[in-house]
Parts: sequence; structure tokens; C-alpha cells
Amino acid sequence: MKKILSLLLALSIVFVVAACGKSEEKSEGTTGNEAKTTKLVVGASNVPHAEILEQAKPLLKEKGIDLEIKTFQDYVLPNKALASKELDANYFQHIPYLNSQNKENGYGFVNAGGIHIEPIGVYSKKYKKLSDLPKGAHLIMSNSVADHGRLLSLLEKEGVIKLKEGIDKTKAELKDVVENPKNLKFDTNYEAALLPKIYNNGEGDAVLINSNYAIDAGLNPVEDSIAIEDKESPYVNVIAVRSGDENKDAIKTLVEVLHSKEIQDFILKQYKGAVVPVSE
Repeated sequence: MKKILSLLLALSIVFVVAACGKSEEKSEGTTGNEAKTTKLVVGASNVPHAEILEQAKPLLKEKGIDLEIKTFQDYVLPNKALASKELDANYFQHIPYLNSQNKENGYGFVNAGGIHIEPIGVYSKKYKKLSDLPKGAHLIMSNSVADHGRLLSLLEKEGVIKLKEGIDKTKAELKDVVENPKNLKFDTNYEAALLPKIYNNGEGDAVLINSNYAIDAGLNPVEDSIAIEDKESPYVNVIAVRSGDENKDAIKTLVEVLHSKEIQDFILKQYKGAVVPVSE
């Protein structure tokens, strides 16, 4: 009887030790049914793109995605980084720019989803409206040809110039201006990121500035500009990815979260019309 009791006691101890071992394994996260976390690296301009992504971080974490944001100060490096696979996606460019970059560099990137529009504006320290510009006024705009159609379309809508009939206005260039009654002088010698500084220095009679750079420099595009695009602008800022990656679950989830009510409400509240959310 003593031998039987000793054997039963020994077996009990072995069972308890084994059970504890399995429990410890699960608590360390090496076994069990815990959801796996997917890391997603996205390149973005500081404002508003990176700020919007920061708001999306906790929502993505709940869905098993660990978002890493890499910020850029220009419009060239984010696409180079995406092409070299340093990034899984980038969020800084509008559709016409994406198309032009694909054509010029052979990237083959695709639009995984449109997120917002940043209405571009005209700023002046000297004049309160475009109609006040004198003859021969000096207008400073980005050296990015992909933005020229956008800028010229705004000026045409405001009645300052007229573009050639029948052209695709998103691709318009200065050579397509057929009427310029004020004989405006266009200066395209500056990168877009430098334009707020040019404006603050009082250079030119008017400066056309992309809203992300305007906001980053402390300007309010709605209140400080003398003319601004409306929300019907075709220049939607998108999540861009390498062809084929738009079908990855993590990319789909990213776009879904950025289209969520929480993020769209944040955009509306934070930027007060200077950034307009879309869900396409």
C-alpha cells in the first residue's frame, strides 16, 4: 500500500510540473492562439499626412498592425524609398503627381485608396484678392510641373488667365496659357517646400503654396489665402504602393482605418477645411 501511495504521489508531482511548464509557455507568448502583429512602414510628409497616420496608429494596433511612420520633407525621396522597398507604402502625393512619377521613373506604383484633398491656395502680403494684382505682377509657384495644371486651373477659375480650349487641365503648362490680360510673370524656380519661406520674406506679389507646406509653416489655407481650390479638386492625396501590394490585407486595413469616421472626424476638426477627407 505504501508503494502504491508513493507511486501516485510521484505521478501527481510530474503532472503538476508539466502543467506549470505549459502555462509558463503560453504566458510568454510563444504558444497559444494570440493574433500575430504585422509591421507596416509608411512614408509621409510631416503635415498633415504624418499627423493623420499618428491618429490611426491605435486603431491599427487593435487590428494587429504595428505602424511605423517615416517622415520626409520633399516630394522625391518618398517614392525612391518605396521603390527600394524601404517603405511598404507612402502617403504624401496626389493622383496626377503619382501618374507623372510613374511615367518619368517607371515606378509602376498604384493608388491603394484616396484619403484627402489639400486645396492649394494663393497667398499675398500685398493684395487681398487676385483681381487686385497689378499688370506685370510677379507670381511664384512650385517648380513641380505636375502641380502647374492645378495652379493654372485655379487662376483660370478666378478669371485671371485663360487656358487653351480642349486640353486636360490637370496636365496644363505655362505654354497653354492663351490669355493673360494682366501680363502676369510666372516664376517657377523654387521647390514647393520653400514657398512658405518665400511668402514670409515678402517676395513676389503672390505665392501659390501647397496646403501641406502652408499648414506646416503655420498658415491657415482657408483664412490666410486670397484664393483657394474648392473641395471638387481632382488632386486627391492617396496611399501609394508597389503594384500588387494594394491587395495585401495590411494595406487594405490601413486604407479602411483612414476612411473610418474617427479619422475623417479628426481631419475635419483638426484642419478646419484646409484638409478635406474623402473615402474613395
